[in-house]
Amino acid sequence: MDKKVSFGQQSTKVKQLSDIIEQDIMMGKYKTDTSLPSINYLSRAYNVSRDTVFKAFSDLRERKLIDSTPGKGYYVTNRQEKIFLLLDEYSPFKNTLYNSFVRKLSTSYKVDLWFHQYNEHIFNTILHEAIGRYNYYVVMNFDNEKFSPLFNKITPSRLLLLDFGKFEKENYSYICQNFDDAFYGALSQLTERLKKYRKIIFHLPVGSKHPLVSAESFRQYCHDNDFISEVSGIEDIDDIESGTVYIVIRQTDVVNIIKRSREKGMKCGQDFGLIAYNDTPAYEVIDDGITALSINWDDMGKKAAKFILSGETVREYLPTEVHLRNSV
Repeated sequence: MDKKVSFGQQSTKVKQLSDIIEQDIMMGKYKTDTSLPSINYLSRAYNVSRDTVFKAFSDLRERKLIDSTPGKGYYVTNRQEKIFLLLDEYSPFKNTLYNSFVRKLSTSYKVDLWFHQYNEHIFNTILHEAIGRYNYYVVMNFDNEKFSPLFNKITPSRLLLLDFGKFEKENYSYICQNFDDAFYGALSQLTERLKKYRKIIFHLPVGSKHPLVSAESFRQYCHDNDFISEVSGIEDIDDIESGTVYIVIRQTDVVNIIKRSREKGMKCGQDFGLIAYNDTPAYEVIDDGITALSINWDDMGKKAAKFILSGETVREYLPTEVHLRNSV
């Protein structure tokens, strides 16, 4: 062994050993298609158990940095695969998804990130140019209800649909949000809190790309629970009403409502309520905390990476979680 290595407490020995071997591969110590040292050798060299080395090798194999064959042992593959990642638009929670996705993959994967801004022409142009150039495609569609015909040009086992998807997609893998039943269920968890307000307003500006099925579920929830309700399509909320709960999609609306309420001397969570869609770290510290309805974006990134690493079909709707804070 070239140098002494002291294992720290920040992570498991398996993770630290696999990181060391990965770094050695990336630095060229172990070349592509050449054998790695034996499990016994590495066990002695790093003063760890054979089981630790075996688990480190298993981790590296799962991430497709190494492989093994009878008689040859473990050897370096180091084949860099290209991943096409097309998201709708930048936001803090999409950044969480991206970072989680990239961290789960190894450096043998190159991820090209694009945004289509919910523009169908941009979406089609970017995807059309990408088809045939990548090993895997991870795509957020431009619309919740339209299946892009371009998807038919991608081998189903190489395509993962994210987030949107209220259309027939049984031949493809997907990890999506549920914008109707799950939204209803999340609101149901807040019913006792909401009862102290006289009215609930769901702010869904005209032209918003948020799926309109959420408005239908909102109306049904309010009808079932005898709440006075309104779906507002105006661009900005200028007047904050006492005794009203506002459900908003955009982060800019959260900021605007808080600013307007301060101008009127109103206290969020007391004089009025506020619920945001899609949680961000900022919502933990704005005022006394903003209640948010959100899927786990970190989990979505990890599951998307698992699809790449395992090649296994995934068809899953992530649950909408309630992050309860003092704004209601």
